[in-house]
Amino acid sequence: MPNRLAASTSPYLQQHADNPVDWWEWGDDAFAEARRRDVPLLVSIGYAACHWCHVMAHESFEDPATAAFMNEHFVCVKVDREERPDVDAVYMTATQAMTGSGGWPMTVFTTPDGRPFYCGTYFPPRRVGQVPSFPEVLAALAAAWTTRRDEVVGSAASVAGVLARRAPTEGSGAAGEVDERVVARALGALGASFDEHHGGFGGAPKFPPSTTLEWLLRHHARTGDADALTMATRTLEAMARGGMYDQLTGGFARYAVDATWTVPHFEKMLYDNALLLRVYLHAWRLTGDPLHRRVVEETAGWLLTELRTPQGGFASALDADSEGREGTYYVWTPAQLRTALGDDEGAWAARALGVTDTGTFEHGASVLQRRSEPDDVARLDAARARLRHARAARPRPARDDKVVAAWNGLAVAALAEAGALLDRPDWVDAARDCARLLDDLHVRTGPDGSARLLRTSRDGVAGAAAGVLEDYADVAEGYLTLAAVTGEHVWTARAQALLTTVLGHFGDGDGGLYDTADDETDAVLGALQRPQDPTDGPTPGGQPAAAGALVALAAATGSVGLREAALAALRVPLRVAARHPSAGGWALATAEALLDGPREVGVVGAPDDPATRALHRAALAAPAPGLVVALGDPAHLDPDAPALLRDRPLVDGRPAAYVCRGFVCERPTSDADALAAQLRA
Repeated sequence: MPNRLAASTSPYLQQHADNPVDWWEWGDDAFAEARRRDVPLLVSIGYAACHWCHVMAHESFEDPATAAFMNEHFVCVKVDREERPDVDAVYMTATQAMTGSGGWPMTVFTTPDGRPFYCGTYFPPRRVGQVPSFPEVLAALAAAWTTRRDEVVGSAASVAGVLARRAPTEGSGAAGEVDERVVARALGALGASFDEHHGGFGGAPKFPPSTTLEWLLRHHARTGDADALTMATRTLEAMARGGMYDQLTGGFARYAVDATWTVPHFEKMLYDNALLLRVYLHAWRLTGDPLHRRVVEETAGWLLTELRTPQGGFASALDADSEGREGTYYVWTPAQLRTALGDDEGAWAARALGVTDTGTFEHGASVLQRRSEPDDVARLDAARARLRHARAARPRPARDDKVVAAWNGLAVAALAEAGALLDRPDWVDAARDCARLLDDLHVRTGPDGSARLLRTSRDGVAGAAAGVLEDYADVAEGYLTLAAVTGEHVWTARAQALLTTVLGHFGDGDGGLYDTADDETDAVLGALQRPQDPTDGPTPGGQPAAAGALVALAAATGSVGLREAALAALRVPLRVAARHPSAGGWALATAEALLDGPREVGVVGAPDDPATRALHRAALAAPAPGLVVALGDPAHLDPDAPALLRDRPLVDGRPAAYVCRGFVCERPTSDADALAAQLRA
């Protein structure tokens, strides 16, 4: 009989709906049950595409004896970290403090009021060396709760005390200012870790450094720094030619397990692909490299084919596993290539795609690579098409089809901008459809009349979890980019509503921003630690992402107050970035925009006039970091039109572009080439 998780909107929780474990969802009912029974909580945190989460579920949560012990001695709570990043953040901090590391699955034991007293990650079903088995852990903690309660409660109080103390930020106050010193210091630190042979930073495993690459491209665009461009383009080429990139359909896996980008962890996440789509687009805009353009086209196609939901949003991820094994959908042997292509073509494709007799993955299979361009690209394209057809017959990885607001905001921005620059109106349409879904389903009115976000939805039904800071920031970023591309000013107004909520409900009183709203912070978590992380993970950190959106909105609206709020929100992230640039890429990218202005372009003219379109295209194609573009017809400006367009008439009856930078405006121009030159200066 299915347990309580069968009614959840989370695909990850539903994966556990048939476990013999009597799972509860995170919430008041679970804590009330723990108090009623006077037992600890076992909080298990993971996500749908997590390979080792599946392993632990199969080994332990599906085992009747283990489940029976869990049910007898604990209230067991299952949490989707992607749906509840606030829960994950607080208990990850505890896990790292207690063990020195963290990861998923995360296994946390707490008192009935949620205070953690023992933390870990994956536990095997049998002891492995010094790693205890999961049954051993369960038995020891159940006994400790019964026989050494004072010791357990004391440990929980100590951990809660650590969580309650905010960690000091690094560096001096000056290090957090937006100036050339922090950029130079960060560049020096990053350059020391650059892998000149394989691209990327540091050794194995290698994760796609999306926000760092965006910063390097912006820095080169502003300063002409050749080293910054080299670090970015070598990394982009290495990722695109290695096994982390799907050489048949496009789309990037989560990370490479080695230093050469050869063997990936095969799960594919929306957030990685949305961010990388935009980074490769910006690299193409700077360099014109056809490899960058191909990656943009293939990855956009993959997003629309594999992750788009019937409602117009984008699903969270594709699993790494199929048929219970990781990577089997993606890897090939020489024999499989010969079966799909014939002997001669199969042997040729094996050479072109790095498939060997010994293999690069398990059981002699190889991950496809494209380390160089073949002499006959058309031949390779034909082989790829046939291999795609053959692969389609394999059992497919599962899809986590929940829609996460933040990651969909990133997808809106990437598809809208890519569609505009590569003349793909269908991509812009997809971005608009996704933005409408977010606005219709995820945005609601708060008790004070403010715009509030819900973090997730699934199958057109909104989840209950409140949006966190990254949701507000990334959705606002998507809306602002869509407005710049389409000239539909309603999206600027909607972004402003979300960012007004951020400033009204997420502030820490010192210019920084918490990850949760003051009136939507979970009570259990709030008693431990209100989450506030100024750093990037695989996605831009909530605080620097909010700062970036505030900078763009300030430029569009002319608001000095919004710009001041952005500068205040950047202070702590930039202090971290100066020492650890890989954790501060988005803060540094936003700093580049501020150091450049950012430049503002108001394009005015009838939307169906080719001259208007040429000026608009020239503005969007400019690589100036953080460039803000607004498009409108001065004869029919709507009430939501930003200040950047107001009092900007046609010039001699012709469409015109008005360029401003640092509160100084240049003469308007009606010539697209002249506009492009202005924006390159």
